[in-house]
Amino acid sequence: MTEDWQNGGFGIYVHWPFCQAKCPYCDFNSHVAREIDQSRWLRAYIAEIDRYAEQVPGRALTSVFFGGGTPSLMNPDVVHGVLDQLRQHWAFSNDIEITLEANPGSVEAGRFAGYAQAGVNRVSMGIQALNNRDLRALGRIHTVEEARKAFDIARTQFNRVSFDLIYARQDQTLTDWQAELREALDMAIDHLSLYQLTIEEGTAFGDRYKRGKLRGLPEDDQAADMYEATQDICGEAGMLAYEVSNHARPGAESRHNSVYWRYGDYVGIGPGAHGRLTINGQKYATEAQSNPTKWLLGAEAGRTETVRDALTQNDQGNEYLLMGLRLVEGISLNRFQKLSGSPLNPKQMHYLQDIGMITENGDCIAVTPEGRAVLNSVIRELLLD
Repeated sequence: MTEDWQNGGFGIYVHWPFCQAKCPYCDFNSHVAREIDQSRWLRAYIAEIDRYAEQVPGRALTSVFFGGGTPSLMNPDVVHGVLDQLRQHWAFSNDIEITLEANPGSVEAGRFAGYAQAGVNRVSMGIQALNNRDLRALGRIHTVEEARKAFDIARTQFNRVSFDLIYARQDQTLTDWQAELREALDMAIDHLSLYQLTIEEGTAFGDRYKRGKLRGLPEDDQAADMYEATQDICGEAGMLAYEVSNHARPGAESRHNSVYWRYGDYVGIGPGAHGRLTINGQKYATEAQSNPTKWLLGAEAGRTETVRDALTQNDQGNEYLLMGLRLVEGISLNRFQKLSGSPLNPKQMHYLQDIGMITENGDCIAVTPEGRAVLNSVIRELLLD
Protein backbone atom coordinates (compact mmCIF):
# COMPACT_ATOMS: atom_id res chain seq x y z
CA MET A 1 0.00 0.00 0.00
CA THR A 2 1.34 3.44 -0.93
CA GLU A 3 1.99 5.56 2.15
CA ASP A 4 1.01 9.23 1.99
CA TRP A 5 4.59 10.56 2.27
CA GLN A 6 5.38 9.05 -1.14
CA ASN A 7 3.26 11.79 -2.73
CA GLY A 8 6.01 14.20 -1.68
CA GLY A 9 9.14 12.06 -1.71
CA PHE A 10 11.90 11.47 0.82
CA GLY A 11 14.74 13.88 1.56
CA ILE A 12 17.61 14.44 3.96
CA TYR A 13 18.44 17.83 5.46
CA VAL A 14 21.92 18.25 6.99
CA HIS A 15 22.42 21.37 9.12
CA TRP A 16 25.86 22.96 9.40
CA PRO A 17 25.42 25.53 12.18
CA PHE A 18 28.52 27.67 11.71
CA CYS A 19 29.00 31.04 9.98
CA GLN A 20 31.84 33.53 9.65
CA ALA A 21 29.52 36.26 10.98
CA LYS A 22 25.90 36.50 12.13
CA CYS A 23 23.67 38.53 9.80
CA PRO A 24 21.43 41.02 11.67
CA TYR A 25 18.22 39.82 9.96
CA CYS A 26 18.88 36.09 10.41
CA ASP A 27 16.86 34.00 12.87
CA PHE A 28 18.30 30.68 11.72
CA ASN A 29 20.26 28.44 14.08
CA SER A 30 23.71 29.75 13.17
CA HIS A 31 26.78 30.41 15.31
CA VAL A 32 30.26 31.88 14.98
CA ALA A 33 33.03 29.57 16.24
CA ARG A 34 36.80 30.03 16.22
CA GLU A 35 37.66 26.35 16.00
CA ILE A 36 35.64 23.46 14.57
CA ASP A 37 36.71 19.82 14.74
CA GLN A 38 35.27 18.85 11.37
CA SER A 39 36.31 15.19 11.67
CA ARG A 40 34.29 14.94 14.87
CA TRP A 41 31.31 16.56 13.19
CA LEU A 42 31.51 14.05 10.35
CA ARG A 43 31.49 11.16 12.82
CA ALA A 44 28.44 12.68 14.52
CA TYR A 45 26.59 13.07 11.21
CA ILE A 46 27.38 9.46 10.32
CA ALA A 47 26.08 8.25 13.68
CA GLU A 48 22.81 10.12 13.13
CA ILE A 49 22.45 8.78 9.59
CA ASP A 50 22.89 5.23 10.92
CA ARG A 51 20.30 5.83 13.64
CA TYR A 52 17.63 7.15 11.29
CA ALA A 53 18.34 4.51 8.66
CA GLU A 54 17.25 1.84 11.16
CA GLN A 55 13.91 3.64 11.56
CA VAL A 56 13.08 4.27 7.88
CA PRO A 57 14.97 1.65 5.85
CA GLY A 58 14.55 0.72 2.21
CA ARG A 59 13.48 4.08 0.79
CA ALA A 60 14.53 5.84 -2.39
CA LEU A 61 16.19 9.17 -1.60
CA THR A 62 14.86 12.09 -3.65
CA SER A 63 17.12 14.88 -2.38
CA VAL A 64 19.85 15.91 0.03
CA PHE A 65 20.26 19.49 1.22
CA PHE A 66 23.24 20.87 3.14
CA GLY A 67 21.89 24.00 4.86
CA GLY A 68 23.00 26.34 7.56
CA GLY A 69 24.72 28.38 8.76
CA THR A 70 27.25 28.38 5.95
CA PRO A 71 27.80 24.86 4.59
CA SER A 72 30.42 26.19 2.14
CA LEU A 73 32.68 26.35 5.21
CA MET A 74 32.54 22.55 5.43
CA ASN A 75 35.57 20.59 4.29
CA PRO A 76 34.74 18.68 1.10
CA ASP A 77 35.69 15.41 2.79
CA VAL A 78 32.89 15.99 5.35
CA VAL A 79 30.36 16.38 2.52
CA HIS A 80 31.86 13.32 0.82
CA GLY A 81 31.65 11.27 4.01
CA VAL A 82 28.00 12.21 4.61
CA LEU A 83 26.98 11.33 1.05
CA ASP A 84 28.90 8.03 1.15
CA GLN A 85 27.10 7.06 4.35
CA LEU A 86 23.71 7.97 2.89
CA ARG A 87 24.44 5.70 -0.09
CA GLN A 88 25.15 2.85 2.32
CA HIS A 89 21.56 2.98 3.59
CA TRP A 90 19.25 4.37 0.92
CA ALA A 91 19.02 4.04 -2.85
CA PHE A 92 19.58 7.35 -4.62
CA SER A 93 16.90 8.16 -7.17
CA ASN A 94 18.15 8.51 -10.75
CA ASP A 95 17.57 12.27 -10.71
CA ILE A 96 18.57 12.94 -7.10
CA GLU A 97 19.20 16.59 -6.29
CA ILE A 98 22.09 17.27 -3.89
CA THR A 99 22.23 20.94 -2.92
CA LEU A 100 24.75 22.86 -0.86
CA GLU A 101 24.16 26.41 0.38
CA ALA A 102 27.06 28.82 -0.09
CA ASN A 103 27.89 32.36 0.91
CA PRO A 104 30.01 34.27 -1.62
CA GLY A 105 32.61 35.21 0.99
CA SER A 106 33.42 31.55 1.65
CA VAL A 107 33.63 30.33 -1.96
CA GLU A 108 36.89 28.82 -3.13
CA ALA A 109 37.37 27.16 -6.50
CA GLY A 110 39.19 24.17 -5.01
CA ARG A 111 36.55 23.59 -2.36
CA PHE A 112 33.76 23.78 -4.96
CA ALA A 113 35.56 21.22 -7.11
CA GLY A 114 35.73 18.98 -4.05
CA TYR A 115 31.98 19.32 -3.43
CA ALA A 116 31.27 18.40 -7.05
CA GLN A 117 33.52 15.34 -6.78
CA ALA A 118 31.66 14.34 -3.60
CA GLY A 119 28.35 14.34 -5.51
CA VAL A 120 26.88 17.83 -4.98
CA ASN A 121 25.06 18.80 -8.19
CA ARG A 122 23.35 22.06 -7.20
CA VAL A 123 24.48 25.14 -5.29
CA SER A 124 22.26 27.80 -3.69
CA MET A 125 24.09 31.07 -3.08
CA GLY A 126 23.12 33.72 -0.54
CA ILE A 127 23.94 36.84 -2.55
CA GLN A 128 21.04 38.90 -1.04
CA ALA A 129 21.74 42.23 -2.81
CA LEU A 130 23.50 43.50 -5.91
CA ASN A 131 24.84 46.75 -4.52
CA ASN A 132 27.50 47.21 -1.86
CA ARG A 133 25.61 49.82 0.18
CA ASP A 134 22.74 47.42 0.83
CA LEU A 135 25.06 44.47 1.42
CA ARG A 136 26.71 46.46 4.22
CA ALA A 137 23.30 47.43 5.64
CA LEU A 138 22.32 43.73 5.66
CA GLY A 139 25.51 42.85 7.54
CA ARG A 140 26.89 40.78 4.68
CA ILE A 141 30.66 40.29 4.61
CA HIS A 142 30.98 39.98 0.82
CA THR A 143 30.90 42.60 -1.92
CA VAL A 144 28.99 42.51 -5.21
CA GLU A 145 32.27 41.87 -7.01
CA GLU A 146 32.98 38.86 -4.77
CA ALA A 147 29.42 37.61 -5.30
CA ARG A 148 29.78 37.72 -9.08
CA LYS A 149 33.15 35.98 -8.90
CA ALA A 150 31.73 33.28 -6.62
CA PHE A 151 28.79 32.81 -8.96
CA ASP A 152 31.15 32.37 -11.92
CA ILE A 153 33.20 29.82 -9.97
CA ALA A 154 30.03 27.89 -9.12
CA ARG A 155 28.95 27.85 -12.77
CA THR A 156 32.20 26.12 -13.76
CA GLN A 157 31.46 23.24 -11.36
CA PHE A 158 27.67 22.87 -11.29
CA ASN A 159 24.97 22.88 -13.96
CA ARG A 160 22.40 24.14 -11.46
CA VAL A 161 23.16 27.30 -9.49
CA SER A 162 20.47 29.26 -7.69
CA PHE A 163 20.85 32.43 -5.68
CA ASP A 164 18.82 34.42 -3.14
CA LEU A 165 17.97 38.10 -3.07
CA ILE A 166 16.16 40.09 -0.40
CA TYR A 167 13.89 42.98 -1.38
CA ALA A 168 11.88 45.63 0.49
CA ARG A 169 15.17 46.66 2.07
CA GLN A 170 15.87 49.92 3.88
CA ASP A 171 15.57 52.96 1.56
CA GLN A 172 14.96 50.73 -1.48
CA THR A 173 12.52 52.15 -4.04
CA LEU A 174 10.36 50.21 -6.46
CA THR A 175 12.51 51.49 -9.33
CA ASP A 176 15.67 50.31 -7.52
CA TRP A 177 14.23 46.82 -7.10
CA GLN A 178 13.01 46.56 -10.70
CA ALA A 179 16.49 47.44 -11.99
CA GLU A 180 18.21 45.05 -9.58
CA LEU A 181 15.85 42.21 -10.42
CA ARG A 182 16.51 42.62 -14.15
CA GLU A 183 20.23 42.55 -13.41
CA ALA A 184 19.74 39.34 -11.41
CA LEU A 185 17.77 37.75 -14.24
CA ASP A 186 20.62 38.50 -16.63
CA MET A 187 22.89 36.51 -14.27
CA ALA A 188 20.49 33.70 -13.39
CA ILE A 189 20.75 30.20 -14.81
CA ASP A 190 17.48 28.48 -13.92
CA HIS A 191 16.35 29.39 -10.39
CA LEU A 192 15.96 32.43 -8.13
CA SER A 193 14.72 32.74 -4.54
CA LEU A 194 13.35 36.24 -3.88
CA TYR A 195 12.38 37.03 -0.30
CA GLN A 196 10.79 40.10 1.20
CA LEU A 197 12.78 41.33 4.18
CA THR A 198 10.99 40.34 7.37
CA ILE A 199 11.94 41.63 10.80
CA GLU A 200 12.15 38.68 13.19
CA GLU A 201 12.12 38.83 16.98
CA GLY A 202 15.41 37.89 18.59
CA THR A 203 17.54 39.24 15.73
CA ALA A 204 19.69 42.38 15.70
CA PHE A 205 17.24 43.93 13.22
CA GLY A 206 14.35 42.99 15.49
CA ASP A 207 15.99 44.72 18.45
CA ARG A 208 16.73 47.83 16.37
CA TYR A 209 13.16 47.92 15.06
CA LYS A 210 11.74 47.82 18.60
CA ARG A 211 13.92 50.81 19.52
CA GLY A 212 12.76 52.73 16.44
CA LYS A 213 16.26 52.67 14.94
CA LEU A 214 15.58 50.59 11.82
CA ARG A 215 14.57 53.38 9.51
CA GLY A 216 13.71 53.48 5.83
CA LEU A 217 11.68 50.27 5.63
CA PRO A 218 9.01 50.46 2.89
CA GLU A 219 5.34 50.86 3.74
CA ASP A 220 3.12 47.81 3.22
CA ASP A 221 1.73 49.17 -0.05
CA GLN A 222 5.21 49.77 -1.44
CA ALA A 223 6.33 46.27 -0.43
CA ALA A 224 3.22 44.85 -2.12
CA ASP A 225 4.13 46.77 -5.29
CA MET A 226 7.59 45.20 -5.17
CA TYR A 227 6.03 41.75 -4.86
CA GLU A 228 3.79 42.38 -7.88
CA ALA A 229 6.72 43.72 -9.90
CA THR A 230 8.68 40.58 -9.00
CA GLN A 231 5.96 38.34 -10.41
CA ASP A 232 5.64 40.39 -13.60
CA ILE A 233 9.34 40.80 -14.38
CA CYS A 234 10.23 37.17 -13.61
CA GLY A 235 7.25 35.93 -15.62
CA GLU A 236 8.30 37.98 -18.64
CA ALA A 237 11.79 36.46 -18.37
CA GLY A 238 10.44 32.88 -18.29
CA MET A 239 11.43 32.46 -14.62
CA LEU A 240 7.98 31.50 -13.42
CA ALA A 241 6.82 31.54 -9.81
CA TYR A 242 6.16 27.99 -8.64
CA GLU A 243 6.04 28.94 -4.95
CA VAL A 244 5.49 32.20 -3.09
CA SER A 245 9.18 33.21 -3.06
CA ASN A 246 10.71 30.88 -5.64
CA HIS A 247 11.02 31.21 -9.40
CA ALA A 248 12.40 28.73 -11.91
CA ARG A 249 12.53 27.78 -15.52
CA PRO A 250 10.27 24.75 -16.16
CA GLY A 251 11.90 21.62 -14.75
CA ALA A 252 14.39 23.51 -12.57
CA GLU A 253 12.23 23.77 -9.44
CA SER A 254 14.00 22.88 -6.18
CA ARG A 255 13.32 19.19 -5.62
CA HIS A 256 14.34 19.30 -1.98
CA ASN A 257 12.06 22.17 -1.02
CA SER A 258 9.32 20.46 -3.01
CA VAL A 259 9.57 17.52 -0.57
CA TYR A 260 8.54 19.97 2.18
CA TRP A 261 5.85 21.74 0.16
CA ARG A 262 4.34 18.48 -1.11
CA TYR A 263 4.38 17.12 2.44
CA GLY A 264 6.79 14.27 1.96
CA ASP A 265 9.05 12.75 4.62
CA TYR A 266 12.46 14.12 5.50
CA VAL A 267 15.15 13.39 8.05
CA GLY A 268 16.60 16.43 9.81
CA ILE A 269 20.22 15.92 10.89
CA GLY A 270 22.22 18.53 12.80
CA PRO A 271 21.59 21.13 15.52
CA GLY A 272 18.02 22.40 15.53
CA ALA A 273 17.06 20.37 12.44
CA HIS A 274 13.38 19.49 12.03
CA GLY A 275 12.04 16.33 10.43
CA ARG A 276 8.82 14.60 9.39
CA LEU A 277 8.93 10.80 9.42
CA THR A 278 6.27 8.19 8.79
CA ILE A 279 6.94 5.03 10.81
CA ASN A 280 4.46 2.14 10.78
CA GLY A 281 1.80 4.40 9.30
CA GLN A 282 2.16 7.17 11.90
CA LYS A 283 3.68 10.52 10.95
CA TYR A 284 5.99 12.13 13.52
CA ALA A 285 7.42 15.62 13.90
CA THR A 286 11.04 15.60 15.10
CA GLU A 287 13.32 18.38 16.27
CA ALA A 288 16.94 18.16 17.33
CA GLN A 289 18.80 19.88 20.14
CA SER A 290 19.68 23.36 18.83
CA ASN A 291 22.89 24.06 20.75
CA PRO A 292 25.80 22.80 18.59
CA THR A 293 27.92 21.55 21.50
CA LYS A 294 24.99 19.76 23.14
CA TRP A 295 23.92 18.30 19.79
CA LEU A 296 27.42 16.99 19.12
CA LEU A 297 27.56 15.29 22.51
CA GLY A 298 24.04 13.96 21.97
CA ALA A 299 24.92 12.50 18.59
CA GLU A 300 27.83 10.67 20.14
CA ALA A 301 25.46 9.29 22.81
CA GLY A 302 22.58 8.55 20.39
CA ARG A 303 20.23 11.18 21.87
CA THR A 304 19.85 14.36 19.80
CA GLU A 305 16.07 14.75 19.56
CA THR A 306 14.26 17.13 21.89
CA VAL A 307 10.91 16.54 20.14
CA ARG A 308 9.25 13.48 18.67
CA ASP A 309 5.53 14.11 18.47
CA ALA A 310 2.94 11.87 16.84
CA LEU A 311 0.91 14.13 14.55
CA THR A 312 -2.88 13.89 14.75
CA GLN A 313 -5.02 13.84 11.61
CA ASN A 314 -5.86 17.50 12.22
CA ASP A 315 -2.16 18.30 12.51
CA GLN A 316 -1.39 16.56 9.24
CA GLY A 317 -4.23 18.19 7.35
CA ASN A 318 -3.21 21.64 8.56
CA GLU A 319 0.47 21.07 7.78
CA TYR A 320 -0.43 19.92 4.28
CA LEU A 321 -2.46 23.11 3.84
CA LEU A 322 0.30 25.34 5.22
CA MET A 323 2.94 23.83 2.95
CA GLY A 324 0.99 22.84 -0.14
CA LEU A 325 -0.86 26.11 -0.70
CA ARG A 326 2.49 27.88 -1.03
CA LEU A 327 2.83 26.07 -4.36
CA VAL A 328 1.24 27.45 -7.50
CA GLU A 329 0.03 23.90 -8.27
CA GLY A 330 -1.96 23.81 -5.01
CA ILE A 331 -3.16 20.73 -3.13
CA SER A 332 -5.34 17.67 -3.66
CA LEU A 333 -8.72 17.81 -1.92
CA ASN A 334 -8.83 14.00 -1.78
CA ARG A 335 -5.40 13.80 -0.19
CA PHE A 336 -6.34 16.48 2.33
CA GLN A 337 -9.41 14.50 3.36
CA LYS A 338 -7.41 11.28 3.73
CA LEU A 339 -4.82 13.04 5.89
CA SER A 340 -7.22 15.01 8.06
CA GLY A 341 -10.18 12.65 8.17
CA SER A 342 -12.53 15.43 7.07
CA PRO A 343 -13.05 17.64 4.01
CA LEU A 344 -12.24 21.32 3.78
CA ASN A 345 -15.05 23.59 4.95
CA PRO A 346 -17.20 24.16 1.83
CA LYS A 347 -18.53 27.47 3.15
CA GLN A 348 -15.02 28.88 3.56
CA MET A 349 -13.96 27.52 0.17
CA HIS A 350 -16.90 29.16 -1.59
CA TYR A 351 -16.21 32.45 0.18
CA LEU A 352 -12.55 32.42 -0.88
CA GLN A 353 -13.53 31.53 -4.44
CA ASP A 354 -16.09 34.32 -4.58
CA ILE A 355 -13.52 36.95 -3.58
CA GLY A 356 -10.92 35.60 -6.02
CA MET A 357 -8.45 34.12 -3.53
CA ILE A 358 -8.56 30.45 -4.61
CA THR A 359 -9.53 28.38 -7.61
CA GLU A 360 -10.92 24.84 -7.68
CA ASN A 361 -10.27 22.53 -10.61
CA GLY A 362 -11.49 18.97 -10.09
CA ASP A 363 -9.52 17.50 -7.20
CA CYS A 364 -7.20 20.50 -6.91
CA ILE A 365 -7.47 23.83 -5.14
CA ALA A 366 -4.83 26.51 -5.62
CA VAL A 367 -4.32 30.05 -4.44
CA THR A 368 -4.66 32.74 -7.10
CA PRO A 369 -1.92 35.36 -7.72
CA GLU A 370 -4.03 37.82 -5.71
CA GLY A 371 -4.38 35.27 -2.91
CA ARG A 372 -0.64 34.55 -2.78
CA ALA A 373 -0.03 38.20 -1.87
CA VAL A 374 -2.07 37.60 1.33
CA LEU A 375 -1.40 33.88 1.67
CA ASN A 376 -1.38 33.68 5.46
CA SER A 377 -4.86 35.16 5.61
CA VAL A 378 -6.15 32.69 2.99
CA ILE A 379 -4.71 29.73 4.88
CA ARG A 380 -6.18 30.92 8.20
CA GLU A 381 -9.65 30.75 6.64
CA LEU A 382 -9.16 27.06 5.79
CA LEU A 383 -7.28 25.67 8.81
CA LEU A 384 -9.03 23.03 10.88
CA ASP A 385 -9.83 23.82 14.51
